Amino acid sequence: MPAIRKRDTSAWIRRVAASYGKKVGEVGYLFCDDEKILEVNREFLKHDYYTDIITFDYCEGDTLNGDIVISLDTVRSNAQQLGKDYSEELHRVIIHGILHLCGQNDKAPGERELMEAAEDKALAMRE
Repeated sequence: MPAIRKRDTSAWIRRVAASYGKKVGEVGYLFCDDEKILEVNREFLKHDYYTDIITFDYCEGDTLNGDIVISLDTVRSNAQQLGKDYSEELHRVIIHGILHLCGQNDKAPGERELMEAAEDKALAMRE
């Protein structure tokens, strides 16, 4: 398990969700290695590549419900490549999944920049 201050992180996630008019229901996290996330990506999404996060959305109305799978290997390598602190990158990935549950997307043209801005705004709410 990564060193996450669970109570503080949960409160932060609730603040971010509230900023989208949402409340947090049941959100499960699976912190794993690259091989496990590749297995999940292949089995459930039919994608044959590594990724840092996969979000399964089970939201109902304004309540966030879902499962978030995070590869700590990829988070660590991304942090190194970007010259970022591991903890900062991990929190960015965690909130990325929450933002997906809040309805933010990052696949279509222009959405990536909007997602990054939403991540930055959410990270600022952590302090």
